[in-house]
Amino acid sequence: MIIVIKLPDEAATVGLATRLATIARPGDIIALKGDLGAGKTTFARAFIRARTTAAEEVPSPTFTLVQTYAGDDTTIWHFDLYRLIRADESWELGIEEAFASGISLIEWPDRLGRLLPPYRLEITLAFGRRPEARRALIDGDADWRTRLREIAADA
Repeated sequence: MIIVIKLPDEAATVGLATRLATIARPGDIIALKGDLGAGKTTFARAFIRARTTAAEEVPSPTFTLVQTYAGDDTTIWHFDLYRLIRADESWELGIEEAFASGISLIEWPDRLGRLLPPYRLEITLAFGRRPEARRALIDGDADWRTRLREIAADA
């Protein structure tokens, strides 16, 4: 079941990320897909602020590849794997620990290849008709489908 949500502006992307942050749990993996500039970092930033504080500084991990944040009940790991050369380099970033106990937000998840677990929420952000508009295509495993019912009803 793929849910399609129209996001007319950046505020709508922030709203979606905030709603998803309320239902995310330790051990969740959220794969963020989309072209450059589609809103992956905007989504991640809003998600992290919803789980920490609105004032949390959330820089893009483009150069560091990973940033961690102390959430209310778990660590949030924000990965930007655009510059990852080989999937096995992700072990050096602590990805195993992130998958086991934190919430993982992964930009450019395809860079992980077979290391990307099948149990995940996948969000593809696509450009809309207007420059500020986006569409979110959301797909998840059975556990996520149950949790997404409320969001699907609002879509």
